[in-house]
Amino acid sequence: MVDLSKPIIIGICGGTGSGKSTVARAIFESLPESNISILEQDAYYKDQTHLVMEDRVKTNYDHPLAFDTELLINHIKTLAEGNAINKPIYDFSQHTRSTENVRVESRDIIIIEGIMIFEDKRLRDIMDIKIFVDTDADIRIIRRITRDIRERGRTLESVIGQYLSTVKPAHEQFIEPTKKFADLIIPEGGYNKVAIDIMVAKVKSIITEKKA
Repeated sequence: MVDLSKPIIIGICGGTGSGKSTVARAIFESLPESNISILEQDAYYKDQTHLVMEDRVKTNYDHPLAFDTELLINHIKTLAEGNAINKPIYDFSQHTRSTENVRVESRDIIIIEGIMIFEDKRLRDIMDIKIFVDTDADIRIIRRITRDIRERGRTLESVIGQYLSTVKPAHEQFIEPTKKFADLIIPEGGYNKVAIDIMVAKVKSIITEKKA
């Protein structure tokens, strides 16, 4: 039973390039900003300013230990209590956290989106609704290549090398097994308009109930 007296926490998980961000954004953009907030797990990679660049670039971003999960949990709980937080910004070009942040207000609906948000039981236990976006591996790697080259200044060789050495093994070990924790599985991510429309309708009904 969902507790309508507090913000509803929706977790959206899935492998790299699965379309989870598209699903999260579609739900986010379907509602007035005054009703919904979003936290991306990507923003919660650990700060590495204490390391030299040579060591920063060695970070395995596809392992649970790369994330500052304690801070993410703290921020979710703060939002659930009705208080605002300062969400960190991660600078992938510098392989560390930016000195800037983004203020996020507590809203009726709070979306948590990321590749490993179901891996930690403490995170799962906070969520009221858990969605897993399930997409074929060949589609995911193509999306990953496109994103990393365009948005993160990577080369094709480095993206493929990273995928084979860390991304694929991490997906099989830490992400795919967490599908069993999902309340809803959405095949093909952002292209599954029917599933997204159903989730949007569900979220809108929750807000209506909360306001009643």
